[in-house]
Amino acid sequence: MKALVIAYSLLFCSVAFAHSCPNEMKAIDAKLGAGPGLSMADMDKVKSLRAQGEKMHKEGKHDESMKALGDAKKLLGL
Repeated sequence: MKALVIAYSLLFCSVAFAHSCPNEMKAIDAKLGAGPGLSMADMDKVKSLRAQGEKMHKEGKHDESMKALGDAKKLLGL
């Protein structure tokens, strides 16, 4: 029974985590739209990481997606 509870908990957490990718992308897009004042090199890096995060999300690789999106947010100061 304990193993079943743990399995359901892990499933719920992974599903909840998967749904936060779009929220992270929205936050990045909002900051990019506001003109974050980054250098062109940093702006290109943020856009690349954001695109990589979206691609990974669509492929179901949510851990990798969140890492890329987190790196983009760090560059943006979020």
